[in-house]
Amino acid sequence: MLTHRLAIILSLLIGITLIGFFFFGAEKDVDFSSDIKPILNKHCISCHGGVKKSGGFSLLFEEEAFAPTESGHPAIVPGSASSSELIKRLTHSDPELRMPYQRAQLSEEEIELLKEWIDQGAKWGKHWAYEPVKEPKLPTTTTTASLGVNESNTLAPIDFFVREKLEAQGLIPSPQENSMRLLRRVALDITGLPPSDALVKDFSSGKISYEQAIDQLLSSEAFGEKWATWWLDLARYADTKGYERDVSRTFWPYRDWVIRAFNTDKPFDEFTVEQLAGDLLPNPTQDQLTATAFHRNTMNNDEGGTEDEEFRIAAVLDRVNTTYEVWQSTTMACVQCHSHTYDPIRHEEFYQSAAFFNNTRDEDTHDEEPRLRFYEPEQQSQIDAVITWAKENEGEKAAKTRSDFLKFYEPKYAAHLATDFNRSELIDTKWLGLWSGGSAVYKNIDTQGSDQILLDYWTGLNGTEMTIRRDGPAGEILASFVMNKTQGEVVRQIPFKPISGKVNLYIEAENPSAGPQQNTSSIVWFAFVPSLKGKDKSGFAQAEKSWEELLKFKGTRLPILIENPPYMARKTNLFERGNWMVLGEEVKPKIPDELGGWKEEWPANRLGFAYWLTSPENPLTARTLVNRVWDQLFGRGIVRTLEDMGSQSDPPSHPELLDYLAWKTMNDYDWSMKALIREIVTSATYKQSSVLSAEVFQKDPENQWYSRGPRFRLAAEQVRDQALAVSGLLSQKMYGPGVKPHQPEGIWQTVYNGESWKESEGEDKYRRGIYTFLKRTSPYPSFITFDAASREVCLSKRLVTNTPLQALVTLNDPVYLEAAKNLGKNTWEKSGENPEKAISAAYEKLILSPISEGKKKTLLALFASAKAEFTKDPNALNEFYPGAKPEVAAISVVANAMMNLDEFLTKP
Repeated sequence: MLTHRLAIILSLLIGITLIGFFFFGAEKDVDFSSDIKPILNKHCISCHGGVKKSGGFSLLFEEEAFAPTESGHPAIVPGSASSSELIKRLTHSDPELRMPYQRAQLSEEEIELLKEWIDQGAKWGKHWAYEPVKEPKLPTTTTTASLGVNESNTLAPIDFFVREKLEAQGLIPSPQENSMRLLRRVALDITGLPPSDALVKDFSSGKISYEQAIDQLLSSEAFGEKWATWWLDLARYADTKGYERDVSRTFWPYRDWVIRAFNTDKPFDEFTVEQLAGDLLPNPTQDQLTATAFHRNTMNNDEGGTEDEEFRIAAVLDRVNTTYEVWQSTTMACVQCHSHTYDPIRHEEFYQSAAFFNNTRDEDTHDEEPRLRFYEPEQQSQIDAVITWAKENEGEKAAKTRSDFLKFYEPKYAAHLATDFNRSELIDTKWLGLWSGGSAVYKNIDTQGSDQILLDYWTGLNGTEMTIRRDGPAGEILASFVMNKTQGEVVRQIPFKPISGKVNLYIEAENPSAGPQQNTSSIVWFAFVPSLKGKDKSGFAQAEKSWEELLKFKGTRLPILIENPPYMARKTNLFERGNWMVLGEEVKPKIPDELGGWKEEWPANRLGFAYWLTSPENPLTARTLVNRVWDQLFGRGIVRTLEDMGSQSDPPSHPELLDYLAWKTMNDYDWSMKALIREIVTSATYKQSSVLSAEVFQKDPENQWYSRGPRFRLAAEQVRDQALAVSGLLSQKMYGPGVKPHQPEGIWQTVYNGESWKESEGEDKYRRGIYTFLKRTSPYPSFITFDAASREVCLSKRLVTNTPLQALVTLNDPVYLEAAKNLGKNTWEKSGENPEKAISAAYEKLILSPISEGKKKTLLALFASAKAEFTKDPNALNEFYPGAKPEVAAISVVANAMMNLDEFLTKP
């Protein structure tokens, strides 16, 4: 009996011990992504990673980490830390053998973590950002105390995620911001402008709610202008080509497309597909073709003597890097030369991605073809007539080919492809010039059996006899014609003998009247488009006339992406150590293995790549979008490093919140940016007061935990737009070519350019900053002073600096002085010429809050001082404000001072 009792007691004790072990003593699983990868990246990867593999050992890829090293044995033995050479070398007593070599030893905690990880089987997990987005659950641990009285029913899901972190940090949320300051904040965030007088009146009177005010702001056309400015930084949009000459280019139709896309709330997945591959969609529209200018924003080098292929490749590599940064928050540039140093992306995978972008028609030519033509309505009716004729007489396929050619003049062969020069040259490395008796060869040309060649050229001579032969000087004549003097550049239809297959074209010129080494003409490009059929039918003459007139189009032309036809397809090779002149093995289009999610039904081109980016299986696109939008609203991303969500990035402050919004954006909002923005700005987290106490600053100095509302200086364009808006000068005009408001003399002094800054007239001087002409080598001075981008490359986040130059701009730039004068004059007249009332009204117009007595007293003193000076010194008055009374000039000085207040230049 006693033995039986002892057995029962012993069993109970063992059970209690086991329960205690499982609940209190069980070993916690070590997570590779959060616990181990940071240690390896910090201490090991520089010698054992993408660049170097000392000892034949790499910790970048799983298969390499467990593979035998140069010793013949693996450095990591899963399940046995004591047998793993990695641990032995980390703990070795000999400093010559201990790792990291000639650096500080790892801490005991780091070594113990590595041991536990290996003993647990050395599981190689994925980085958190590479895991598919899953629907997260709302936090359930947030206490009633942290929510506040009667608050739990009014909080948005965002607030539960934020409050959970606040509670963990010993913080409490700030109270809600003053209603008018909150209205100003959300108006600046959504539209980039202060709220209109009508909106202020309706909101302050209680006629509309905060949510209704947001809906009005989201439906405003100013929304597209504000958010397009953000996107154009990512798209590296500019009105010039860049590089040394940096001449002007036509790109504003793309900017206008972006504004319209945001205003119509184009779903972000469509927004993505159209920009990366709009030309590859079935029967693409003019808008979808316009969208592809995103990747023609790359710089173009038309300096004489440059190698076009080198800069074409530079553009392709930039497209790869930009695409991964913009949509994947992934740094790819280093992979051009070697496997990624920190993230599991292989060297060859860079070029597999490049293969998606390497088959476009652009070639860094001077004219930046292919360019989309924007025809006038009467020209469009001509096009319709020509295409209708072609359908009836040539068939649907031929009509489609002709229609496409009229849209973007492709496919064609650029003059710079010429070889075997004999008494000929590439003029300024751009156009083919043949001297009398000269020749050149174009190799591997596919004429597609065309009975004519279209030749783009100009010449100042009459009587040049041109001959095109098959293969060489003794070859079959395929075309023979005479060139006479032209009025500028022309496109001419020339009969051509139909042939099939690829051929070398030998081109020669004769003109006895040409001087020694004088070019008989300048050839830009040639193309093979068959002559219009149906000559024997009524109406042919009119159709032919329309076709010829359309070939002379000189209107608005926008560089776009067009894919090569199969017979012009390019191969893509790996570049050894990133050198474009040292080709490695050929590669095919393919996404990085680590990111996964590719579907076989997608085409292996840019369209398939765009489908992959916007698929639910892609782990990064939705997270990246949410993070960027959050940063725009809070001044800090949930992942602070906007350009990088790799293993070296900052970890997300609120990972569940990031995934919640990413999931919601994809699944509930169907990629609607307006819906995403609305959810954020209606949250209690966003509506908090931005007032900062010393205690909160100690615990949350950078507002990482969102213990207060967002407060940071406005962007460069907003600083100017706001000044013009409150003064009543801001133009509502939208779209069209870039404008040139006032800037100091002598700013534009670019070599080999000859262009000048001609100041715009009328309301164009007062248009929003997004329409200001942007020259890459000399951006608008006040914008650069306020940290705007010059846009040579993609920019994920602008720096925010605070320099004396910024105050000099807003105090002295004629734009801001004119705004101050207009504001001062208006408030002076409306106040009945009462300085106290004028100052109070101007301040409330600017800040949407009543002025304090202290500020009013200071500004009244400034008014009195300025008035006295202007009364005493008429010359000073005339210099500052010609024709104004001293009182009006003085109130303008006060307005200028108010427009330089931190609270005016900063989002409340």
